Amino acid sequence: MTTYAYARVSARDQHLARQLNAFSEYGIDKKHIYADKKSGKDFERKAYERLLKKLKHGDLLVIKSIDRLGRNYEQIISEWSKIINTLGANILVLDMPLLDTRTKTDSLIGKFISDIVLQVLSFVAENERANIKARQAEGIKAAKIKGIRFGRPKFVYTDEFLSAVSVYETAKLNGEKFAMRSAAALAGMKLSAFHYHYRNYIASR
Repeated sequence: MTTYAYARVSARDQHLARQLNAFSEYGIDKKHIYADKKSGKDFERKAYERLLKKLKHGDLLVIKSIDRLGRNYEQIISEWSKIINTLGANILVLDMPLLDTRTKTDSLIGKFISDIVLQVLSFVAENERANIKARQAEGIKAAKIKGIRFGRPKFVYTDEFLSAVSVYETAKLNGEKFAMRSAAALAGMKLSAFHYHYRNYIASR
């Protein structure tokens, strides 16, 4: 029997450290830990797919929380069933010790309790995600009403920038050599920033 672990984060500002530390404390070999850092919206997760190919009958899969298996109620139940019934592996959820299929194989009542806990926790996980999204949407709406803007601030074409563009364009028309780096210096900008905004400015004219 081999013990594996799976970790997942679905947002860029999240980190795997908490999940990986929990696996380390449980004593799982690093080479048996699989992790995905991108969104699992469509459940197309390369590390997870590789893990499923490794899992064999009697192996143990350890996850930190039940929502690591999927992003909604149906997905969690489906993946749980696939691992337990199709692959014949076991699952341990560290945040909920009741969800440990190794202790439920010979107990009908134990399996019944485990199934109920799984159903409830899967629903709670999906419901909490829905609540978080609703709160975020409400917060963004309230902020917009107050005039708070989101995203990158719009670049303002200063007189210095426009003057530098004019000098650069005039030099080009007259066949004179005038480096863009010099134009950027006239505008008081870094070359990369000047080049980016210069292209946008020309495209918008």
